[in-house]
Formats: sequence, structure tokens, C-alpha cells
Amino acid sequence: MTDALLASLDQVVQLQTIAMMLLGIAIGFLVGILPGLGGAVTLALMLPFTFNMDPIPAFALLLGMYVVTATTGDLTSILFGVPGEATSAAVVLDGYPLTRRGQAGRALGAALASSAVGAIFGAVVLALSVPIVRPLVLQLGPPEFFGLALLALTFVVILAGRDLYKGLIMACLGLLVALVGMDPVDGVPRYTFGEIYLWDGIDIIPVVVGLFGGAEVLQLMLSKTSVAQHTAPSDVHRAGTGAREALRHWSLVLRSSAIGTGVGLVPGLGGSVAQFIAYGHAKQTSKHPEEFGNGSIEGVIAASATNNAKDSGSLIPTIAFGIPGSAGSAVLLSAFLIVGLDPGFEMLTNDLDVTFSMVWITVAATLISTALAFAVLRPLTKLVHIPGQTLVPFLLLFLCLGAYSSTNSFGDVLVMLAFGALGVACIHFNWPRVPLLLGIVLGDIAERYFFLSYSLFGWSWLTRPIFLGIAVLIVLALGLPWWRERRNRRRELSKVASK
Repeated sequence: MTDALLASLDQVVQLQTIAMMLLGIAIGFLVGILPGLGGAVTLALMLPFTFNMDPIPAFALLLGMYVVTATTGDLTSILFGVPGEATSAAVVLDGYPLTRRGQAGRALGAALASSAVGAIFGAVVLALSVPIVRPLVLQLGPPEFFGLALLALTFVVILAGRDLYKGLIMACLGLLVALVGMDPVDGVPRYTFGEIYLWDGIDIIPVVVGLFGGAEVLQLMLSKTSVAQHTAPSDVHRAGTGAREALRHWSLVLRSSAIGTGVGLVPGLGGSVAQFIAYGHAKQTSKHPEEFGNGSIEGVIAASATNNAKDSGSLIPTIAFGIPGSAGSAVLLSAFLIVGLDPGFEMLTNDLDVTFSMVWITVAATLISTALAFAVLRPLTKLVHIPGQTLVPFLLLFLCLGAYSSTNSFGDVLVMLAFGALGVACIHFNWPRVPLLLGIVLGDIAERYFFLSYSLFGWSWLTRPIFLGIAVLIVLALGLPWWRERRNRRRELSKVASK
């Protein structure tokens, strides 16, 4: 195995491979900044260019682009509250409030550093786990996937904070939105009101772009100010401080990276789930949970660390036995077949050097893109001081393009505008937006795996050991906040009694 690892490194440092990787990085940097287009879509557009290419240069081009989009997607999330990727939505929650306080440099530095560490963590896990992951993943079935979806939904309790009832209402609203489309069991339209556009359900990209990006842009338009409410120049010089803060919270970075890798390993859950689980875990374990949603650097660190880690995690089942863990890895699976690779036994034996080359490419592309992002921070952070009247038309154009690029339908633009208006109402009346998004993301996943579990196992799936383990985690996730609140209340009462 060591020989294959060194042989793959020798092939990665070849001139052609490096040139392809740099081209992919340049494309990924632009794609990550533009809202809505997404790494998976760009991967699909780039597939034809890999015909007649050798495997390692081909993956240098594709992976070089793919891992960069996750990193640069955080830039617009932090600077303008517009997620560059659907999986960057959680970064908005604390990154954008920091920008509005004039701390964009600090937030960007922390996001880039934690994202880089997460990518390296995921690559190391990929290298170590490829030979042993097959037995583990084969133990997971629809009941376990349903349990993981429920586990993610329990973080509504944590993310809603003191407004638990509002959070539950918004989560239920999200679950109702997830029901729009064709019934997976009976095959009949639900809540489509005769509109063919709604038969495929409501896509997550226009929802995310509207609920977070659209709402913030409309708020900016109404406030008639710049993004950063402080008139002083943005603290781009504090990017190094933000990076050091990420390293100081190394335990949180590693835990969030592990969550990203673990969730990425499970096919079908997606990057949004990984981010919000990591974000909820960070809030649950933080000494200052009240800062989350108002500009917590821990929230930025936790959400950013999952970005590239979950991509490496999704590659593990794709390489091990041809089951893509995400939309992006599904496109990469097509690339395997195009260049003549067979996932499974062949990629773990005869083509092991190609497999390990993906590890080196992931690490190299992440380090290069992070250095490039730090180099362009100064001009980027100056954008947040441009008057809102000048900036809003361009941001609205990006929002519309991002929403339209989802399915090339004007209906997506209308969905984006509707959720943008809903997002403004949530901000104005102090209702949480994250539970709504979680309900939409997880509703379809939970419903699909629930019906599959019942169809395959009846009700006996409730006694499966792994599902029972997940159920214990759900109970702990629900009970820990209650226990902490009760403990704090006892302390306060004891202090009053002692006086």
C-alpha cells in the first residue's frame, strides 16, 4: 500500500496533471462564488472533456474543481449572505452577522482555515478507510438512513434556541413543503395545484438562495446602507486572526470534520445535513451558545470544516463499491466509467495508485485554493462597503441566475422570490429560518427511507441494533439541553438561597 501511495504521488506531480488541476481550481473558484450553479452541475458539464484522457489527469481536472467550490462557496455566504453553494447555507448564520459588524476578514480567515483542515482530515480518512469501509457501509440500510434523518431533525431543538415552539412550527412547515410533488408510494401528485412544474417537488437550491440570500439582499435594499454597517475599512488584516482562532478551536474543527466525513459516507443525506448537524453540535457543546446566529466564530468554524470533509466521505462508498454518496460523487462515478475504471475490487487492488491519487489531488487543490482565497481577500472585503443601491442590482442578478440554473425553469426564480419574502418576514418577526430549511432537506429523505423500511422489514426494523444506537443518540440530543437548563436553574436557585 505504501508503494501505491508513493507511486500515485509521483504521477500527481507530473506537468500535465498539475496543469489540469490548476485549470480545475480556476473553474471551481468562479463556480463557488457564483450562487446556485453548484459543483455537481459543473462536474457534469466538464465530463465530456475527460474523454480520451488518462485517469489521473482527468481526476485532477474534476476533483481540482469540485473540492474548490465547497471552499469558495463560503465567501459569498459570509460577505453577502448569499450561499455560493446549497451546502454553504449554515455558514450564513454567523458569517454574515460578523460581516455586518465589520469583521468579514476574521470570519473569512476562520472559514478558510477550518475548511482546509477539514479537507485534509477527509483525505486522510479516505486513504485509511478505503480498504476497510465496505463491511461497515453494507450494514446500513433504509432503517439506519431514516434514523440518521431523524437525528438531524432533532437538532431543530438546539438550533431554535429559546424559541422552541417557533422552531418546531417552522420545521413542520418545511416538512409540508417537502411533501410537494409525486407521492413515492402511490405515484400521484401531492399539493401541486395542477402545476406540472411542482410534480418534481421544490428544488432546494432556489429555496436556499431565496431564504437566506434573497432575504438579506431585500433587507439591504430596504436599509439603504452597505452590507457592513460600520464605516471603518473591513478588517481584512484580521484574516490571520480568524485562521488562528480556527486552529485554537482545533477540537471543534476535528469533530466537525469527522461529522462531515461520517455524513458524507452515508449515501443520500447530502452536505446540508452535515453542515447543520455540525453546527448544532457546536452550539450544543459551546460555552457561549447565545452567540450562535448573532456572529459566533465557532458557528463559522463548525459549518466550514464539513465542506470538503463530506466530499471525501462521499468518495468512500463510491470507490469501495460504486454507491455514490452525493450528487457530485454520482457524476464522478460516471467519470470512473468513462476512463475505464471499475469501482470496487479493481480500484482497491489493480488501480490502487489511481485511488490514492485522489487523496493527493484533494489535499493539493485545497491548499492551493486556500492560498488563492487569502490572496484575494482584500478586494473581496472592500465589496461589503459599496452602497447598497449600487450593489443590490448585481446581487439580484446573481440570485436569479443561481435559482434559474437549478432546473433552467422560470418557476425556480418565482420560488426564490417567494422564499426571499418569507425570509424577510422571518427576520422581521424573529422567526428561525434554519428549522424550515432542515424540514425541507430532510423531509423527502425521511419519508423515502421510512416507507422503504416498512416495505422491507415491517415493524421489525425498530429493533435493529444500529437503529437503536441512533435512537439513543436522538434521546441524548433532546435530553442534554433540557438537563443543562435544569442544572443552570438549580445553580441559580442555590445562589439565591445562599444570599
